[in-house]
Amino acid sequence: MTWTSDGRGKAGGGVLAALLGAGIPALLGAAMHGPAGEPYRETRLSFAAERPGDRGPVTEGEFTRFLDREVTPAFPEGLTLHEGHGMRRGEDGATVRETSYEVALLYPESEADERGLRVERIRQTYGKQFQRAPVRRTDDTVKSGF
Repeated sequence: MTWTSDGRGKAGGGVLAALLGAGIPALLGAAMHGPAGEPYRETRLSFAAERPGDRGPVTEGEFTRFLDREVTPAFPEGLTLHEGHGMRRGEDGATVRETSYEVALLYPESEADERGLRVERIRQTYGKQFQRAPVRRTDDTVKSGF
């Protein structure tokens, strides 16, 4: 077997080493100074789509209209929407599979009390409008920078 080289590998390796060398101090600095950003609250709401009786699930169109009327005006900075598929045990012990929608909201921690009231209104409105059990809510404090 014959090995050949045209020198490009050495130059490429040198550039790679220089880039890595420049990045290591930045990584160490970030590690020493902790995460960047300000304290924010992240609230996730899980909306189950199945309705009682023979009414059928909340459709994508119905949910989009709900977002447009109720959620977006309360959180005009934006939100993230995930479609999902949930499972739970029904009252009869059988596994119930259903479509769900998860909405993630991010807002300054300093506004958590006032924003929390908005979240509760959204949860109550969904339950009344679609005859659903309460909307699941989870909250976390995170650091975020924009």
